[in-house]
Amino acid sequence: MSQLQTGWGALLGGRNSIRSIALAGGVGLHAVNVYLVTTILPSVVADIGGLDYYAWNTTLFVVASIVGSATSVRLLETSGPRLAYVVAAFVFGLGTVACALALTMPMMLAGRFIQGLGGGLLVALSYSMIRLVFPESLWPRAMALVSGMWGVATLVGPAVGGVFAELGHWRAAFWTMVPVIALFALLAFGVLPKRDREADGARGKRPALPVAQLFLLSLAVAAVSVGSIAPDPLSNLAGVAAALLLLFVLMGVERTAKQRLLPRGSFSLNAALGPVFLSMMMLAVTVTGSEIFVPLFLQVLHAQQPLMAGYLAALMGAGWTMGSIWSSGVQGHRVGRNIRLAPAVVLAGMASLAVLVPGTSIGTWQTLAPICVALLVAGAGVGIGWPHLLTRVLQVAPADEQGLASAAITTVQLFATALGAALAGMVANMAGLIDPGGVPGTSATAMWLFAVFAMAPAIGLFSAARVARAR
Repeated sequence: MSQLQTGWGALLGGRNSIRSIALAGGVGLHAVNVYLVTTILPSVVADIGGLDYYAWNTTLFVVASIVGSATSVRLLETSGPRLAYVVAAFVFGLGTVACALALTMPMMLAGRFIQGLGGGLLVALSYSMIRLVFPESLWPRAMALVSGMWGVATLVGPAVGGVFAELGHWRAAFWTMVPVIALFALLAFGVLPKRDREADGARGKRPALPVAQLFLLSLAVAAVSVGSIAPDPLSNLAGVAAALLLLFVLMGVERTAKQRLLPRGSFSLNAALGPVFLSMMMLAVTVTGSEIFVPLFLQVLHAQQPLMAGYLAALMGAGWTMGSIWSSGVQGHRVGRNIRLAPAVVLAGMASLAVLVPGTSIGTWQTLAPICVALLVAGAGVGIGWPHLLTRVLQVAPADEQGLASAAITTVQLFATALGAALAGMVANMAGLIDPGGVPGTSATAMWLFAVFAMAPAIGLFSAARVARAR
């Protein structure tokens, strides 16, 4: 197969270039919004109040995103790619306007829920449409481009949010997104196919929504999130235990359900899909969970200002993007090699951070440079395997559940993000971030956080090896 058919030129040239921008834009809007809101939320609370509900801005957003990603299958089948993308952008835009107009925290939470629903639709549809608008030879590069938007967002979101927060106009941060959302909706309407031929062929067999599974998964996310913000370790562990119990019930429901949330074999390590999803979970949990506290560690332990600490923390996301772009062109037996290599590289990065970050310094580059390298390595490790794991999901999923498999990519990634954030909060509480707090507590938290999260890529070594052997 020629480089012209599989290279970046084929993906970013001609009509494919506009399609790529539209699909990457859907994920980009969602990702930028995540980091933008994280940056301006303190200003929002200072203006309209609601500190007690601070964490629920993230919890409701993630829960709604999971619901949106699962709903995308039904929307795509009933509306076709073009209209589905426009509907998703409209819902996301509606939630953005609601956030901009919010006068109280309950109004903000309602807007965030609508935003999350639209964002989940946009991300899931972007992954789903890759298999509809591009040949299979371009799937790895398309996956790398779309997922790489998270790395771009780590730079754009905090910068835009920070500017408006410092100017005292946090509402303007939301308003600036509205015309961008409209632009990408117009692009999608102009370049995406009107109908999905696969859906047209099964027009009379559209499945209903997996309501029971969505409810259980949403409760699991809420249980972990609520448990993680409690001040005592027992409440933290209770939240995780409740989430595990709900997931166990979910697995039982999925086995006999006619309307599925995930494709057949997703929960079995003996099936082709199970190890793929487990590998994705272990890689995503590692980075999304640990990067939350990196800015705090750099400020307290290494004398960095908030802006610089934020951008240094973004090196994880940048590494993810660079690793994805570099790895996406790999073909043949090297695909399996990169899948096996990914968790090993992440493990090396996390182990290095567990040694380097807990110490204290005045923030010289001699101290910061090794930390920056370790952050890049940890993120790049995820990127090395990510486009191939996502492509493998579409390749091994049952032929009659391709749409479900595309949506499952987003569902699994969102759940991993929520789980990682919650577990990070639990580890921080138990390691002494609050008590004793200060430099000793932060140092202990840094050591334990990176050490505990290094267990995830260690598990990923075994699941990734199974994925690599299966092809």
